[in-house]
Amino acid sequence: MINVKGLSYTYPGAPAETLHALDFKIEPGEIFGFLGPSGAGKSTTQKIIIGILRGFKGAVEINGKSLADTGPDFYENIGVSFELPNLFGKLTGLENLRFFRSLYSRKTEDPEMLLESLALLEDKNTRVSSYSKGMKMRLNFARSLLNNPDILFLDEPTSGLDPVNARRIKDIILEKKAAGKTIFLTTHNMTDADELCDRVAFIVDGKIPITDSPRELKIRMGRKILRVEFRTKNAIEAREFEFDGIGANKEFLEILKNKKIETIHSQEASLADIFIKVTGRDLTAGAVQ
Repeated sequence: MINVKGLSYTYPGAPAETLHALDFKIEPGEIFGFLGPSGAGKSTTQKIIIGILRGFKGAVEINGKSLADTGPDFYENIGVSFELPNLFGKLTGLENLRFFRSLYSRKTEDPEMLLESLALLEDKNTRVSSYSKGMKMRLNFARSLLNNPDILFLDEPTSGLDPVNARRIKDIILEKKAAGKTIFLTTHNMTDADELCDRVAFIVDGKIPITDSPRELKIRMGRKILRVEFRTKNAIEAREFEFDGIGANKEFLEILKNKKIETIHSQEASLADIFIKVTGRDLTAGAVQ
């Protein structure tokens, strides 16, 4: 659905490139994640693909068509949720959606149903200037769904949301994937990326060092160790065992038979652990480790 080759970009007046010859593909019906710290180039890449930033080097194709050859109809088929909501504060939530709805020629979703799905229906007649940050984020997300787009571009869609509303957003994203939509998600939230994405690309300093599914990354770079915690008379003790041959490991079997087990966990790495290992950077702060 999206094919990017050799994508480079330098902001006007900047001393160096922001993006350095990026190569990646996003398949139809896939949730593809850009995982990286702030300033890594995630949002810049999305802005190029949706046509906001021009003057890039390289090639970008959307559904087999060069980005340079797209016209106004391109925006009929995509939905965009920016990290910073761009809404009209003097209009109500419902008025915002009705206005943006009027810009499309294709059939659109019912604004009130979208508001209801995001727990905003009770505030539909409240001016957006009075909305909290979380409410604005949810309304911004609703706006991206108005035209039932074939491709969704989501930039930090759960940023600033409480767990309940973040869950609402993620459930809708998964529903859109089940309906065959293609979703390009940028985030520094490794939990969201792990839960939602079919594949992730790590991006740092405008470069992509690795791309794979979260599961494969964790299996390939995790420790094949099983950690067992068990209770003794005086304390809780822990032992670690290699996966290989564990079924014949006498100490492990003895613990299972004779000790009160508290927890058993495999020691696979998290995406945050792998990101640090691959890039030397922290996902949240971008600091060198």
